[in-house]
Amino acid sequence: MDIRTLNTHDLDLVCRHREEMFRDAGRSSDALKLMTEHFREWLKPRLQDGSYFGYVMSDDGAPVAGIGLMLIEWPPHPEHPTLDKRGYVLNVFVEPGYRKRGLARELMTLADAEFARRGLSYAVLHATEKGRPLYQVMGWNGTTEMAKVLDVSPHAGSAGIHAR
Repeated sequence: MDIRTLNTHDLDLVCRHREEMFRDAGRSSDALKLMTEHFREWLKPRLQDGSYFGYVMSDDGAPVAGIGLMLIEWPPHPEHPTLDKRGYVLNVFVEPGYRKRGLARELMTLADAEFARRGLSYAVLHATEKGRPLYQVMGWNGTTEMAKVLDVSPHAGSAGIHAR
């Protein structure tokens, strides 16, 4: 298995891996096509400037697994009281025929080392149900984060709040 860093030529690969990851997690194809269209435009400049980085594993030249990494701005926090950034892991994907061989574990180990090399002592990720057991055994823990999808349509209104 060969391992290399992501580069600008990996745009389509990262987009495909992200879409497949969400498909594996049970997301609908219609939403995924729209997401991928917008993700591609978001990702392209970040691959170019290196703010989205990571690794690809290949078997005989064919990519079979990948991981994306970012540094995200975050105010100092009890978990990282002197740092204004955290690591962010996203788009961990292993092709179905290569699963259960330790590839995702190896990618996560590379991520830990890369974050440490960049001086970060705290990182986050959003786990699918399939990925959660691996992350837990590698020392990742649940947090208090919650999420809400907001209605941003024009008819949503402002709930009686008016700016002066």
